[in-house]
Amino acid sequence: MKKIDLSGTWEFCLDQEMKGITEEYYRKEFKDSIELPNTTALAQKGSYNKKKEIGFLTEEYPFTGVTWYSKTLQIETKEIGKTIKLFLERTRISKVWINGEFVGSQDSLCTPHEYDITKFVTSATIHITIAIYNKDYVTKGGHLTSPDTQTNWNGIVGKIELRIYPDIYIQQVQAYPNMEKGVVLLKYNIVNTTNNVQEICVHMEGNKNVLGNDQSIETEKNVLKEQIFNTEVLPGENMMVTTYFLTEYDWWSEYSPVYYELAMSINDDDVDIIVPFGMRNFEAKGHYFYINGLKTFLRGKHDGMIFPLTGAAPMETEEWIRIMSIAKSYGINHYRYHTCCPPEAAFVAADLLGIYMEPELPFWGSLVAPGEDGYNEEEQAFLIKEGDRMLSVYGNHPSFVMMSLGNELWGSAKQMAKIISRYKGIDKRHLYTEGSNNFQFTPVILEEDDFFVGVRFSRDRLIRGSYAMCDAPLGFVQTDEPNSLHNYDHQIIPDKVTVTKEDFRDTHDNEEIEIQFGTGTKKVKAAESVKIIPDKPVISHEIGQYAVFPDFKEIEKYKGPLKARNFEVFRERMEEKGLLDLAEEYFLYSGKLAVDCYKLELEAAHRSKYMAGYQILDIQDFSGQGTALVGILDAFMDSKGLVRPEEWRGYCSDAVLMAGFESFNLKSGQEVTSDLCISYYRPKELLLQPLIWQITDGDEVVSSGQLDVTITEVGVQTIGSIKFRVPDVTKTRKCILSLAIPQAGINNSYELYVHPSDERYDGNVLACLTTNEGVVELTQGDVTLYIVSSLENAKSYLMKGERVLLLPKLSEDNSIEGQYSTDFWCYPMFRGISEWMKKPIPVGTMGLLVQKEHPCVKYFAVEPYSTPQWYHIVMASRLAILDETPHTFRPIVQMMDNFERNHKLGLLFESKVYDGRLLVCTSDLSKIINYTEVKQFASNIVEYCLSEEFMPAEKLLYSELVNILV
Repeated sequence: MKKIDLSGTWEFCLDQEMKGITEEYYRKEFKDSIELPNTTALAQKGSYNKKKEIGFLTEEYPFTGVTWYSKTLQIETKEIGKTIKLFLERTRISKVWINGEFVGSQDSLCTPHEYDITKFVTSATIHITIAIYNKDYVTKGGHLTSPDTQTNWNGIVGKIELRIYPDIYIQQVQAYPNMEKGVVLLKYNIVNTTNNVQEICVHMEGNKNVLGNDQSIETEKNVLKEQIFNTEVLPGENMMVTTYFLTEYDWWSEYSPVYYELAMSINDDDVDIIVPFGMRNFEAKGHYFYINGLKTFLRGKHDGMIFPLTGAAPMETEEWIRIMSIAKSYGINHYRYHTCCPPEAAFVAADLLGIYMEPELPFWGSLVAPGEDGYNEEEQAFLIKEGDRMLSVYGNHPSFVMMSLGNELWGSAKQMAKIISRYKGIDKRHLYTEGSNNFQFTPVILEEDDFFVGVRFSRDRLIRGSYAMCDAPLGFVQTDEPNSLHNYDHQIIPDKVTVTKEDFRDTHDNEEIEIQFGTGTKKVKAAESVKIIPDKPVISHEIGQYAVFPDFKEIEKYKGPLKARNFEVFRERMEEKGLLDLAEEYFLYSGKLAVDCYKLELEAAHRSKYMAGYQILDIQDFSGQGTALVGILDAFMDSKGLVRPEEWRGYCSDAVLMAGFESFNLKSGQEVTSDLCISYYRPKELLLQPLIWQITDGDEVVSSGQLDVTITEVGVQTIGSIKFRVPDVTKTRKCILSLAIPQAGINNSYELYVHPSDERYDGNVLACLTTNEGVVELTQGDVTLYIVSSLENAKSYLMKGERVLLLPKLSEDNSIEGQYSTDFWCYPMFRGISEWMKKPIPVGTMGLLVQKEHPCVKYFAVEPYSTPQWYHIVMASRLAILDETPHTFRPIVQMMDNFERNHKLGLLFESKVYDGRLLVCTSDLSKIINYTEVKQFASNIVEYCLSEEFMPAEKLLYSELVNILV
């Protein structure tokens, strides 16, 4: 087969009004030009966009409509009459004309467009005209066409070729490896364009490909032995089945990412076709996935194909190797493509890196059966055909192991089952599921499903750590004190299941309900709740979603067609509120809390014996849907500096070593026993390996030990326990528990917060803090502190120049509820959804910002951000809104707010008022005073108020306080 590269300069025309066909643009010359492959946005074609999008990145040169491309080329005269095809690797809806004659139209969003133009080529001169539409799609296209992700770009990217075939050629090869027999079954067509029966010789031989240390592809040529056979082919298409025998070969997996390319040709002429394949067997048995017989655990990354520098997915293998290598360095072995399918280059990169790929149909909606309300025959036909094309084009790649019908689907479970059955009948090389998180509160597991992807099995059987308020109840990361004991086994396989129709709150079978859908809502019919005890692998869907405040330094990185004008707006808002000087701290410290939340969530999944994997949303920022900065990496896959890859792999890898703690808050001198478990999915056993642990307080090792570990089975297992005595402290200290199996490269660590023992505290002082009304006097020497619960009670003392500790009860009108974990996804999106659904509004805060050297908290605050000793204090608080205070006014303990609202929120703050000194604590200490860490906090603030250091620098008017607190 001869290939003519058509990349380069093409004549070009924009057709926003879509009048080109009527006015026969395919017969015209265009005055403008463009370099292909390209998109109109990258080429800066069209009108400059001055808008500032808030919910996603702003495309500088957006274009929706039709673009026209034309090019004239010459072929050799002898090639006239040969089979000639035009190949467009990735585009939108396309229409093609050759020499002014209409060839046809294609609409695949996921696979190449290939046009047979043979009968239109009647001379050596070929004039090609192509029209590309990026509107009027049969289906919305999910993340393939969304401004939230890679944009609804217009253009042609990847390979653009004219392919001229010999008289007899091979096409549509599908490879079916059989590891047990050491063979590859090949199903393909041989096309004979002559009018006669032909005797031919089919040659097959191939190469072995691995990824080198320098990230280049290393090819060992002719490693697959030559195999030749002779046959007769009739005129037209000849369906062939051939068995290719292998002598030696490597098994493909994440541990041995070796893939082969089989070159097939006719009569030993130029190669007709290259067939990628890998010798692997990826299957689901019981609750688990297995790769080549080894139980494996999927550590997945969501991918909506966000590429800010291009606005479209890269078509080069090298770029996919680069970004997937970054993901793999963070322990990722699985990619789930949200309502999209990547190009060939991504599958090749995954083949080389050992990434388990799950593309998805480009669909986010309802799949209903014929005859039901909302049935869209044209849309369903397109989606089914698109799946066929994905299987045909990419199905040979060993990395393509799973496939989903779409994201968060509704409709007919029977129709979904029918579509899955159809795909299984076509291609059994992959595992299939009905969709990701279908039916939300009322999920089903189909007999046809090979695995289940979701967030719950009923309203309260949760298998994720965090949820939006509109999907409440919330997850354990949002509601529970930080701990390292939580797992999902009881939710997956409960002792007793009592799921009924009423389990879905007040809805009933077939009742129309409103649900969250993308950035908005939609009405659907609630399916009947059924008792679900899964007997198939369970994957936790879109876990995480812990928001990090924007890093405004990132703005300058957007040098392509997409600009972070949303970041610019967020920066302007923060400046208007007088908080811009805190932007760097907001970014860093919200990020530190987000990392801690991710650790809790990931470890919970790894502790779950019946969990088969998870799909994180995401280690990478999601640029749209309200601007969801949920990544430990930015949108460019660059580190934010929040966590090192080796640290992240401590709780996201094939071997996660974990210690069990009911709480990370410990008492001075406490004797602690912690059970150790390991989530182990490596192919090699560990025999009598030393597990070394130590507790450090700064540079000092305060306790250490060693135990021998033997692991002969794959899965989650208890491996022993450690015992240690907590160091004696007189103030809150942070100790680090480090765990390591050095020879296996397995490491993890825990931050433990040690507080003085209860005996240190004056019971009378603590009792004073439980006052709910009136005034309590506390005297030390010649200093008196008045502890009050209302500003009115404080006024007379402040006017007299006294010291006052105010513990107010704030109302919902002038405060924000205390929430320890950082915001879910992003506040503006879910605030809007909650309002539409008439559900509670999310709290939307981003964690604490603490002046840790302030004398009020310097014996308690170990870090300037949220750490576990603050959990009960925050959760028992309502945060005062301090927007009307001077810009220079900074709380001692401030809660960082989200980038839409930008409230200045105070949990602990002080000021001069009249001639007096005031400290305000908005946490209801009376409810939580029995916790050791709260006793330390409470004692510290009282000691501060009685000390000479109680000298507030800022002054507030009493009237200002009234506006804030009353």
